[in-house]
Amino acid sequence: METTANRNTAILMQLSAYTQYFIPFGNFIFPTLIWSLKKQDSKFVDYNGKQIINFQLSLFLYSLLLIIIAIPLLLYTTLSDLSFNAVNELHFVHQQFSAKKITGIATIAILAVLILIAMKVLEFFLIMYASVRNSNGENYNYPLTIKFIK
Repeated sequence: METTANRNTAILMQLSAYTQYFIPFGNFIFPTLIWSLKKQDSKFVDYNGKQIINFQLSLFLYSLLLIIIAIPLLLYTTLSDLSFNAVNELHFVHQQFSAKKITGIATIAILAVLILIAMKVLEFFLIMYASVRNSNGENYNYPLTIKFIK
């Protein structure tokens, strides 16, 4: 049975990830700060602190990989078959960027945006769910989390 203070600390640590909406990288800074200050007080706080930090790092890695994959595809789709011989012609933009290329660009962009939005919505609800579980004194394991801190 966890004390109320430990449960409140775990809840605060989980909810501090929402600071990313106000402070850049707040989702890393504040949970790490709270965890490092309170991890010696309780195994419950230590375990849940590791979970939120690992979850945030995993989401950052997934987002970074998505961007690394999407940007080269976007550039390739945009710049393939690009002829710089027609630069002096007035119809350069119309000739080089056909509807076929715009459709490919739009598909990649829409897919990347949808995945990022889905990740953010899932993150929002999972943090809330973890907070509720912590308020009941239960540990929570985030799904699809890489264990950076063990």
